[in-house]
Amino acid sequence: MTHSNDDRGLVPVRYLRVPAARAESASPASPTAEFAFAGAAGEPPVAGDSRAAELPAPIAIRGERGDDEPIAPFAPIEEHSLRALGRRGLSRRELARRLSEAGYEADAVEAELDRLEATGLLDDDALAQHLVGVLQERKGLGRSAIAAELARRVLAPRAIEYALDLIDSGEELAMARELAAKRMRSLSGLDAVTRERRLSAYLARRGYSGSTVRAAVESVRPSA
Repeated sequence: MTHSNDDRGLVPVRYLRVPAARAESASPASPTAEFAFAGAAGEPPVAGDSRAAELPAPIAIRGERGDDEPIAPFAPIEEHSLRALGRRGLSRRELARRLSEAGYEADAVEAELDRLEATGLLDDDALAQHLVGVLQERKGLGRSAIAAELARRVLAPRAIEYALDLIDSGEELAMARELAAKRMRSLSGLDAVTRERRLSAYLARRGYSGSTVRAAVESVRPSA
């Protein structure tokens, strides 16, 4: 190719290819903000992945900065806590236990937990309510089994109490009746007494109260 005199001595322009991973992590709405995706290995949840519903949305980690002002690197404890929260929702005490086991000092752990709560990334109330919905609607568990699971997740007692108060007794009974009807089909070859005994035990193991179990069993009892 022939160049004019004006082109001589100019350094050719070379275009640098931005890696796809970095391009995807940029926010078009805020080019100066950095984001960390809450995936199991730092990647955003993939559409159709069964874990996607349990993972939180992308989290803004650092705010706006000037063009000549670099973003400060994360403290190790921040990186550790964000990776943990990216894998699953955690209660305050669950995350405190993980950070302590990782060797962080108690004062640093408390400061990090307070920081996460202030930004809304750590919220026992919200987590308790979410778990109630999952355990009741997807797992078909009754109140006592749900309470046991919330206690196992060492959520704050006030958060557990409030979340359990949100359980509607009518919806709980409807769920128990639905489970009883499904279970009854697999017990059809047994005599009536054995069938009802096993059905009652099944519902009780799933955390339903005695009155709810009796009402559910009655609803699937063959009419005379």
